[in-house]
Amino acid sequence: MLAPITIPFIADAMGWEMTFVVIGALGFLWMFFWQLMYNKPQLHPKVSKEELHYIQQDDHDKTTEMRAIEAAKKLSLFKAFQYKQTWAFAVGKFMTDGVWWFFLFWTPAYLKDVYGLSGTQAAPYLTVLYAITMLSLIGGWLPSYFIAKKGMNPYNGRMLAMLIFAFFPLLGLLAQPLGSTSIWLPVCIIGIAGAAHQSWSANIFSTVSDMFPKYAVATITGIGGMAGGLGSYIINKGSGKLFDYAAETKMTFLGFSGKSAGYFIVFSVCAVAYLIAWVIMKRLVPKYKVITDL
Repeated sequence: MLAPITIPFIADAMGWEMTFVVIGALGFLWMFFWQLMYNKPQLHPKVSKEELHYIQQDDHDKTTEMRAIEAAKKLSLFKAFQYKQTWAFAVGKFMTDGVWWFFLFWTPAYLKDVYGLSGTQAAPYLTVLYAITMLSLIGGWLPSYFIAKKGMNPYNGRMLAMLIFAFFPLLGLLAQPLGSTSIWLPVCIIGIAGAAHQSWSANIFSTVSDMFPKYAVATITGIGGMAGGLGSYIINKGSGKLFDYAAETKMTFLGFSGKSAGYFIVFSVCAVAYLIAWVIMKRLVPKYKVITDL
């Protein structure tokens, strides 16, 4: 939320090169406080016994020998790819991570290309957009409600929540058409889609720990992260090529021409990506099954 009301003005006043220096320096400031304040739960002076018990509840029923054996276990990449649960997580990340990064990377350019707004002029719109994404706080509450109140198992509860979240990005189909009425409409729609993504993302990560033992979680998460990175590269690189082509050829799409047509196409792809990902994940892993034979 702070980025759009600071970075464009720093760039205007000091140049884009200095913007990288200033923001990079803040990273070292963050690292200082992280080193100063962070500690492992069992060593942190402000973590109560009750909190520590809750954090470590999965280990309470295990003997010291069992924990030592589990800690020594490793999951190879070859073995990981033998499970449909791995592919389900990877597909979900591949299909949806790029949507988030497209919105982050291309929305300022969208406001400039379609509405002629400079970085400083776009600042209030982007601030509101990022504020709307904070609605993603419901992403943790909804599956917990299904699991605790409705008695659903973790996987089914999260998948139902993810299905609900997958419908909100469909509003992206209206972003470009409604933009002719008010610039605030596509801005709010992108914000809602961003909130839905963050809610989706929080739950798709949790499906890994629901189905895989603790020692395998990092490996599966890394595979999904790689898939998400690949999807993000494809959509961002492809979008740039599409926008250049649309501008050069005056391409038309459903009443829009040039770059506006290009943005409409990508918004449409982003809108349906989550439902497609959910269907594939559900087909790969139709029922909740904890993997114990690694």
